[in-house]
Amino acid sequence: MDLNRVLIFAQVVEQGSFTAAAKALGLTKSTISRKVAELEADAGAQLLFRTTRALKLTEAGANYYNKISKILLDLQSAEDQLSEQQQVIKGNLKIVCPIELGQLILGRMFAQFLRQYPEITIEAELTNRKVDVIEEGVDILFQITQSHDPRLQSYALSNSHKTLVASPEYLARYGTPLLPMDLLAHKVIKLQSAHIDGSWNIFDGKTWLHLDPGAQLTVNNVTLAREAAIEGLGIAQIPSFIAQEALDKGQLITLLNDYPLSQTKVVLCYPQRAYLPRKYRVFIEFLYASMEKRLGELILEKPDFIA
Repeated sequence: MDLNRVLIFAQVVEQGSFTAAAKALGLTKSTISRKVAELEADAGAQLLFRTTRALKLTEAGANYYNKISKILLDLQSAEDQLSEQQQVIKGNLKIVCPIELGQLILGRMFAQFLRQYPEITIEAELTNRKVDVIEEGVDILFQITQSHDPRLQSYALSNSHKTLVASPEYLARYGTPLLPMDLLAHKVIKLQSAHIDGSWNIFDGKTWLHLDPGAQLTVNNVTLAREAAIEGLGIAQIPSFIAQEALDKGQLITLLNDYPLSQTKVVLCYPQRAYLPRKYRVFIEFLYASMEKRLGELILEKPDFIA
């Protein structure tokens, strides 16, 4: 039995096309098509209906996929278990994290971790785009979110506290908002992307207000929003750890401190699996040890294997 053909067929089903399967496996589309055709020829049965728009499993194909998917899952679990038992911890970690979190916090931590585990390599992508961990083969994802993907094991690391800020020059020119509804009369800088809601949710003492003030500048990068606020363009909603240096220097001032904003969380995610590879485990253990020094009791959730 050619297990490569079995794996390729499973990827075609899961990715929904020969093209997507080729991209996921790093093969050419013609190779994918040929291997599936060879599998069908050896089996003596058609497994897929091919159309110009989509692929569809035949009855035989559906039965075959249901059986092999369980086998492939067992093989992955066996490989993970073997990885967990190896003496020298090695391998590559593909890690994706928000740009600012990577720049300000994770960069030094990665360097310290790799010094301790020289046989591990890290491929890090800093991005604020929406990431599909499973489809893109990501090992570890850090994200600032309130949503949950059931395909992933997720742990809320800490709250990402947000605050409203503006420069002294802006406030001198346009006045200081005293009530949440006053924000609608001000110039604002909006942070918005495919997975960041640009609206502001603020509690006025009685109810949560969902404000969506018009913005002259809309960005998908919080550092850019901070710099525009420092320059006096308007009011911005920024995570405290991003704004802190400018606050300390007096370049920005916090606003409406008596009215809390809805908060998001910094979340650690990785694919659900029966056995956790040792490279995952040692990285997560190192991450939490580093966070304990920085946040202490403010850490929200921990995996069972973290003391």
